[in-house]
Amino acid sequence: MSSQPGQLRAVRGATTVDEDSSAQVNERTSELVREVLARNRIAPEDLVSIVFTATPDLVSDFPAVAARGIGLSDVPLLCCQEIPVKGAVERCVRVLIHFYTPLARAEIRHVYLHGARQLRLDLPE
Repeated sequence: MSSQPGQLRAVRGATTVDEDSSAQVNERTSELVREVLARNRIAPEDLVSIVFTATPDLVSDFPAVAARGIGLSDVPLLCCQEIPVKGAVERCVRVLIHFYTPLARAEIRHVYLHGARQLRLDLPE
């Protein structure tokens, strides 16, 4: 994929960590972002912005650090705290990526990994 004109689209994803550690947040967030980019054939130059959320039980690091670590240093990134809903998936990092693509909305592949898979059982792996 290149930075050629296309439609502005968004893709969602989520993952969980086994423990609140900087290493785990970085590892799982990197894995998530890489998988979203690969499944949707998104090149770094196609990216507009990335919004991360983390559940209140994750305080060891910013998920955006992982995106910077895989080379997305010129993409606007934002980290927010997820709403603390009772019974929600714990230790969860979510992502919303805005990008340009020729893909139709129905062709976008959202990615849910590890314990976050239960959030979207309707999606193919």
